[in-house]
Amino acid sequence: MNSNVAARRLIAEIRARARLSQAELARAAGMTRSVVNAYERGRRQPSVEALDRLASAAGMRLRVAHEEPKIDPERAGRILEQVLELAEALPYRARPRLEYPTLLTHRR
Repeated sequence: MNSNVAARRLIAEIRARARLSQAELARAAGMTRSVVNAYERGRRQPSVEALDRLASAAGMRLRVAHEEPKIDPERAGRILEQVLELAEALPYRARPRLEYPTLLTHRR
């Protein structure tokens, strides 16, 4: 997801959960309404600090965390086993030896 789209959605969600208008949120965060509007419409990219100010103004806490995708080792093992079984079921055909054409040489 594009970071600008993520920021737009985050600000809209902050406002919706806090039940604040753009003007109310902007005032509480010490920003102008036009800046909050520009963030929400994607005309400006807010900094992490600006997002934190908006969240704090709405009584929320901004937390950024990276989560590794959850991998089920048993499921991954079953899938690998199926792939290997399919690979073994494929017919083997030896590749013919490649022959290259003779290169033409230019005489001077």
